Amino acid sequence: MSQYAADLIEAKWQQAWDEAGIFRATRRAGRPKYYVLEMFPYPSGRIHMGHVRNYTMGDVIARYKIATGHDVLHPMGWDAFGMPAENAAMASGGHPKDWTYSNISDMRAQMKPLGLSIDWSREFATCDPEYYGQQQALFLDMLEAGLIYRKNAVVNWDPVDMTVLANEQVIDGKGWRSGAEVERRELTQWFFRISDMAEELLSALDGLDDWPAKVKLMQANWIGKSRGLEMDFALTAPAAGTDAITVFTTRPDTLAGASFVALSPDHPLARALEAENPDVRAFNTACRKHGTSEAEMETGEKLGLDTGLKAHHPLYADRTLPVWIANFVLMDYGTGAIFGVPAHDQRDLDFARKYALPVIDAFVPLEGDARVQDTAFVPAKTEKVRWIDQPAGVTEATGEAAIDATIDWAEARGLGRGTINYRLRDWGLSRQRYWGCPIPVVHCAACGIVPEKKENLPVRLPDDVSFDQPGNPLDRHPTWADTTCPACGGAARRETDTMDTFVDSSWYYARFTAPHAQTPTDPEAAACWMNVDQYIGGIEHAILHLLYSRFFARAMHRTGHLPDSAIEPFNALFTQGMVTHEIYQTRDARGRPVYHLPEDVQDGKLADGTRVEVISSAKMSKSKKNVVDPVTIISAWGADTARWFVLSDSPPERDVEWTAAGAEAAHRHLARVWNLSEKIAAMPDGTGSGDADAALRRAMHHAIHDVTQGIESFGFNAAIARLYAFAAVLGKSGAGRVAQREAMLVLAQLMAPVTPHIAEAIWEAQGGEGLVTTAPWPVADEAMLAEEAITMPIQVNGKRRGEISVPRDMAQAEIEALALGVETVQKALNGAVPKKVIVVPGRIVNVVV
Repeated sequence: MSQYAADLIEAKWQQAWDEAGIFRATRRAGRPKYYVLEMFPYPSGRIHMGHVRNYTMGDVIARYKIATGHDVLHPMGWDAFGMPAENAAMASGGHPKDWTYSNISDMRAQMKPLGLSIDWSREFATCDPEYYGQQQALFLDMLEAGLIYRKNAVVNWDPVDMTVLANEQVIDGKGWRSGAEVERRELTQWFFRISDMAEELLSALDGLDDWPAKVKLMQANWIGKSRGLEMDFALTAPAAGTDAITVFTTRPDTLAGASFVALSPDHPLARALEAENPDVRAFNTACRKHGTSEAEMETGEKLGLDTGLKAHHPLYADRTLPVWIANFVLMDYGTGAIFGVPAHDQRDLDFARKYALPVIDAFVPLEGDARVQDTAFVPAKTEKVRWIDQPAGVTEATGEAAIDATIDWAEARGLGRGTINYRLRDWGLSRQRYWGCPIPVVHCAACGIVPEKKENLPVRLPDDVSFDQPGNPLDRHPTWADTTCPACGGAARRETDTMDTFVDSSWYYARFTAPHAQTPTDPEAAACWMNVDQYIGGIEHAILHLLYSRFFARAMHRTGHLPDSAIEPFNALFTQGMVTHEIYQTRDARGRPVYHLPEDVQDGKLADGTRVEVISSAKMSKSKKNVVDPVTIISAWGADTARWFVLSDSPPERDVEWTAAGAEAAHRHLARVWNLSEKIAAMPDGTGSGDADAALRRAMHHAIHDVTQGIESFGFNAAIARLYAFAAVLGKSGAGRVAQREAMLVLAQLMAPVTPHIAEAIWEAQGGEGLVTTAPWPVADEAMLAEEAITMPIQVNGKRRGEISVPRDMAQAEIEALALGVETVQKALNGAVPKKVIVVPGRIVNVVV
């Protein structure tokens, strides 16, 4: 028998697929389409096993759909603009474009040996002028449709990256890339009117049946629909031309507990007061040096300034409330003003304790009469409480009932208005950076802001820029911004802000349907391929990318670039787990950690004998050096081994730990399957028995059923466990050559989505017709499945760890393989190899470690 030579096999069949062009996406009459897409990568320079897992999942689905008769679109591109390229240019003295395209070349070279069923003819990078020129055309269409506007706004400013950040890009008060404390600044910016679609984006979540519930909940919480009361607090005396402060609250039922009114430092009244009062100006200026994220508002020190103004309490004619400016009140939510209820809001309570303001209980728990001390009493709106004083006359009720009653009460007396508010704010798209898509407008002294003409697109980035000082190189370029006005022909200046890079990734899925079209999309191609049938990516993109993409699909529909059916771009979403690895470190002379690559560590030591500290597995990170290079793995064991292992070890939605032992075990299994194929190919005719043939065929049809079910449900690890089991049955079968050859051909077909190269080689060796990749997917015979099933518990060292349901006459080897593939059993084994597996027929499986 010939030895399993992965390198030769994989090179041969990748060439065969390329020559046949079978992955080029084309539509044929009478065939259903399937569009599978993984979130495209940022070209940072290297891929790791996390990428391999992500793209292999998509590849399994794509190959399965090809085999089931679909025309498949499975493209690849690069999310190529952004700060890392500029940072690299500043560090090295190079150019972002050179760095980016070099990395794309390297990463493409790493990905191609994986044998992915990608239509590389559709490849593009978002920094290609052909791509961002069409993005500029989209901008102009959306601007004309009123979906984009420009205004002065208080924005999040990253002082390290020196650019504006969207609210979603501020994480715990810090820039999402730089980690710097975010500040507030007032700038003139371009915005998408995403808030106008808040209700539509929220209500449509209910129709996304094939999205994870967690992602839908995260988006719903971010959109943040709330019903509340808007009411005016009249000032005792006018100030700065204002005689009342309008407040929005989602808890009007707490009005009786109000003890102060607070303004955002950016509220119009606060700004008017700062023009007259240097103390107010100094306080507001200090507040603007801090970020605007909700996390920072919750956890940061509560600071305030008493303006000296007083407001009438709406409920009590004999009470007034002091008006403060507070650093935890945001201008972009509600009206930028609140009434403070310290007893029932922790931020308000912290503020009140700091400045000795009254704490007035509006309600207490049903049991007892405990008044608030250091912790605010904030029951869920569905919890029933007892009101001490409630304007609508409620005594005992849930917060929901009291809120509705209070709104009705206020509206009946003309004291306020029930309103719906959304947490979602408009998306600021302006960024003060070079390496991004230029905003296609000019500033003309005579005409104002004028959109560029489409025939002048793309507005290209200049190549001759320098990064020798902070800030936007486009502002410093001697000639690039100088242009002529598209309206009057006079001298004008280009907009030097570029677009947020999340714009680039918010429509790329549509561009893949016609990547070379002279318009953003080709209507016929978009109608043909959209929607994405299966989208795959990390849950960390639940809000930013996925919400923006949903908005963009709607905006593209309104501007005629997507059909009616594509306002939700992704029919199904799968969020995969991460690939993790142990971290290896030593310490330098100052005790700081020094990280080491896995390939530099043998038996817990470096080459010089230094012992390393081993830290529990974590997400693969270049900074921690706990990354595994796929090229190294492919060179050692082959792409099929890497593909098999990353899908076999745990359910795809969970993390998987990469271990060399696991990869070696996967390789040994594939080598056994290869040897089994060689053995069957060399079998003489006439061997076997009728009973053995029938048993093997029954096992084959069970395998077809279970593997098919596993792939369709994203249970790749379960499908692979079934493949293990079927291979074990085939290896011990006494069936004749015809039955074993039939079973081997089916095994090759079932393995093909996961390990396509060895599957092609086995298919050829067994005399299969054409390519296994394009062979019709096998269909299970229902008659072969109609057998009495039994349930067998599984014990590991005497403790029950799971169960399996199997046909009564299933072979012992197949039962063993199935039992060891059960997730809870694998968890109990924790990587250990069983000493023995005892199958008591019809009763139980005992695993001894």
